[in-house]
Amino acid sequence: MIHQTALVSPLAKIGNNVKIGPYSVVGDNVKLGDNVEIMSHVCIDGHTTVGEGTKIFPFATIGYAPQDLKFKEEKSRLIIGDRNTIREYVTMHPGTEGGVMETVVGNDNLFMVGVHIAHDCVVGNNVVMGNMATLGGHVKIEDDVIIGGLAAIHQWTRVGRSAIIGGMSGVERDVIPYGAVKGERARLYDINIIGLRRAGVNRQEIQALKNAYDIIFSGKNTVLQNVEEVEKSITGKACVDYLVDFMKKDTDRSFCLPQINQ
Repeated sequence: MIHQTALVSPLAKIGNNVKIGPYSVVGDNVKLGDNVEIMSHVCIDGHTTVGEGTKIFPFATIGYAPQDLKFKEEKSRLIIGDRNTIREYVTMHPGTEGGVMETVVGNDNLFMVGVHIAHDCVVGNNVVMGNMATLGGHVKIEDDVIIGGLAAIHQWTRVGRSAIIGGMSGVERDVIPYGAVKGERARLYDINIIGLRRAGVNRQEIQALKNAYDIIFSGKNTVLQNVEEVEKSITGKACVDYLVDFMKKDTDRSFCLPQINQ
């Protein structure tokens, strides 16, 4: 059902059972999957795909040119997955030639009021971003991350799986998987034990992660030397293996560390 006041391009590809509310605008190159609901006063443009069952609330602006002075109207894309909830005043931008030419958002995410997803970001699945939380360009957010309201993630930063970021935090460095960070200039303060328990991770895995955390951030050697020690000494634990793999990958940022290590 498309409201009579909505402006929907005849070139747009609209799936089955799509609802588009009053005064919303859908551009030429937009693709809306089945069962998408666009409420009133939503603007969607650019080479944008919105996955099945996604719901977009009033005054969201999706797929317009990124806030990047290097952007030259290249035909980059914004790809939004299935069953996302995109609340009021959210902005999401496509990629750029200086990145990978696309911004990708996964499935089953909640983006609260005023969230900003900048160009060339990759957001995983089951992510929750609180009110006014912001991602700079080229940020990578893995699955099951929670980002508190008014938090800001610096460009080119990675946030690992099942991490939690406190509200009003400024994150300038990579956040390890399962890490918990907070602060004006965010610092790592623990493993996200509550999140791990809610996800059904067993006690042995959680204890192994705690042991790995203590070794990595002990201050005895460099962080990466301690990561190598963990790789040798704690084996057969999937969460620890994932943490080690994340920390050994090439990155444009250093790691967010506990206060005693900064």
